[in-house]
Amino acid sequence: MSSRELERVEVMGRVASGGLKLKQAAEMLGLSYRQTKRLWQRYRKQGPEGLQHGHAGRSSNRGKPAKLRRRVLQLMEKKYSGSEATRFGPTLAAEHLAEEDGVVVDHETLRRWMLAEGLWNRQRKRKKHRQRRDRKAHFGELVQLDGSFHDWLEGRGPRGCLMNMVDDATGQTVARMGKEETIWAAVGVLRAWIQQYGVPRALYTDWKNVYKRKATPAEQLRGQVPLTQFGRMCQKLGLRIIAAHTPQAKGRVERSHGVHQDRLIKKLRRQGIASYEVANQYLEQKYLAEHNRRFARMPAAPEDYHRRKPRAWELRQIFRLETERAIGNDWVLRHHGRYLQLRPGQRYRGSTKSKALVCEGEDGSMAIYHRGEKITFRELPEAPRKAIQPRPAVAQVRRRIPVPKDHPWRQSYKGIPPTLATPLTRLRPYASP
Repeated sequence: MSSRELERVEVMGRVASGGLKLKQAAEMLGLSYRQTKRLWQRYRKQGPEGLQHGHAGRSSNRGKPAKLRRRVLQLMEKKYSGSEATRFGPTLAAEHLAEEDGVVVDHETLRRWMLAEGLWNRQRKRKKHRQRRDRKAHFGELVQLDGSFHDWLEGRGPRGCLMNMVDDATGQTVARMGKEETIWAAVGVLRAWIQQYGVPRALYTDWKNVYKRKATPAEQLRGQVPLTQFGRMCQKLGLRIIAAHTPQAKGRVERSHGVHQDRLIKKLRRQGIASYEVANQYLEQKYLAEHNRRFARMPAAPEDYHRRKPRAWELRQIFRLETERAIGNDWVLRHHGRYLQLRPGQRYRGSTKSKALVCEGEDGSMAIYHRGEKITFRELPEAPRKAIQPRPAVAQVRRRIPVPKDHPWRQSYKGIPPTLATPLTRLRPYASP
């Protein structure tokens, strides 16, 4: 089952236990009430298996044949393409294809094909009037995450970054302080939020490489969605990441930065705190509770949209860096300048040149998996040396034949006959003048 279907199973389970009503379940799933009612009837009759899509793994019944698409695109390139001033738009091109070429294609289908092949681009539209977005109605429906770089310790310690998470509906805040806005810094504050409240539905972040990245050319050809390490962790949690293009889009957390830069700095100064560790203890024990009691508000709807808190072993398997590495001919993996020797005698169907998954935790612990099975290994102190093959022994030593004194090699080129000096004379006999 897909992640969306698993989410539906979880929500319907909460409806069955009486924790949610169908109307609230429809809002959580983003569906209409009638569709949610149909899902609930299927869940009651067939159980979780009834929520799996019946057409999973099959092609669309309404899809156009690939042969038709190739023919249409060839006609577009030949007759209706050109510069921006002379090319045909999808609507006009669909009309001419039907009238002149006898090919009937809907203009929206043609628009998608043209966009995919680079034959059309979206026209620039006027900017819409911006207005302040209303808060979400439920606690845990949307949480904003951002890092604030500032001189939090005022010279008593190094400059750092405050990782700040703010709920959009209530303004509830969880924060942690560190050196940089890295993957582990984002994981630390997200783990603290999950342990306290549960897994939210969506996360609003910046367009940074920690959270989002652009697809590589190979991923674009495969149609693959690019994921960062943090994005992969959130995907396993069922947590959707929404990237904001402007700071104003996530104004809730941006305004929270201003509050912390005014109040938190002064409180840290009064406490004489000069390190990140002590600052995080102060945040957890006193500051955040007082801040939430003063600035948090009640949500518009009382239902909590957080999902259940994963177990400790589940979080350990989620919050780790995963990298694929090739197994060498000597059963050695190379990972960030380290050489990992796989131990022999293990019961797995591995082979050299195949891929293994190297998992690394925040504490430096490392594990290697091959086709879902864990493999033991040891780290080599230095790079393994390649074995040098010895040269085969010569069975018989050949004697060097001495060159006679009258050999052409020992003579000057002036004394060599033209028949030997000129290669062309080998094709015809030498004729004296």
